[in-house]
Amino acid sequence: MQQEPMDGTSSGAVYVQTNAAPNEVIAFRRGADGSLERIGSVATGGEGDATPHLQSQGSVTLTGDGQYLLVTNAASDDLSVFSVAADGSIELRELVHTGATPRSVAERDGLVVVLNTGEPGLAAFRLHAEGIVRMEGGDQELAASDADPAQVAFSPDGSMVVITERGTDSIVTYEVTPDGTFGASSEIASEGPTPYGFAFTSGGTLIVTEAFGAEKGAAAASSYAIEEGSLVARTSSVGNGRSEICWAVITPDDRFAFTTNFADGAVSRYAIAADGSLSLEDATAGVSVDGMPGLRDEALSSDGRFLYAIDADSGRIYGWSVDADGALEPIGSWEGVPKTVAGLAAS
Repeated sequence: MQQEPMDGTSSGAVYVQTNAAPNEVIAFRRGADGSLERIGSVATGGEGDATPHLQSQGSVTLTGDGQYLLVTNAASDDLSVFSVAADGSIELRELVHTGATPRSVAERDGLVVVLNTGEPGLAAFRLHAEGIVRMEGGDQELAASDADPAQVAFSPDGSMVVITERGTDSIVTYEVTPDGTFGASSEIASEGPTPYGFAFTSGGTLIVTEAFGAEKGAAAASSYAIEEGSLVARTSSVGNGRSEICWAVITPDDRFAFTTNFADGAVSRYAIAADGSLSLEDATAGVSVDGMPGLRDEALSSDGRFLYAIDADSGRIYGWSVDADGALEPIGSWEGVPKTVAGLAAS
């Protein structure tokens, strides 16, 4: 099934998954002013867990070349691969088994890594024009059975993958070998408890959110550098006074990180210095409904001009324009997503 095409006035698209049973992707066209217009939904062929607040970051991901959309189906243990047309419309291409309860997926140069959370581990695939193929030797169990992992992503140079483990308060890395399988692993203690979502600058600085076990007012973020193939803390636990910080994105110029605070509806802005150190600039740079829970997955448009975040409890997507100095200006909110909504990718 293919959704209706976009017209020539669009400048990008936003995608979310319903996380329902059966699961669907809802697509929105993005206008030049950042406004969104729903253009339809497409079945993933799999099933979400049909409950609100899927504990994940990166369950909906666009490939680096923008040609494919990858969506994890947490309840049916598989990954949906969609082709993305030039107008932003999508078509289901393939469905592949991943392992138990996949909740995060990352891609770099055709190498796809899925984070399974039911039996914590990684599964690697190769994506190319002919389809997606599971890689021989591409399965990797996490050492801790109680890892409760949140996200997987590649380092900017593709030399490693990073996993945040909420259950062990650790950040784990695996070397990515030339054949795309996993090599040596390393583990460091998170600077703050409950490491969750994270993002890299182009130079390799890692910004990690810390939910502090959902303690009220204790949300924070830390930064790390990659030195000789390992992570080293650069800035420890910079608090923002908000609650349940969980998701992070970084602007294309590497100057700012935006984090969403699930428990109180705020987007915080952190400044990233040239040496990778982190400082809080504005705890409430953007707000959906102040003090109300539900704000979660976020993404920047590919040009960095617009920030979008889903508010699951209100069933809306909120949007802000991003000024040169990192200031956020509201551009609207759009209904049409269920309370089970999860994941957000933007082009």
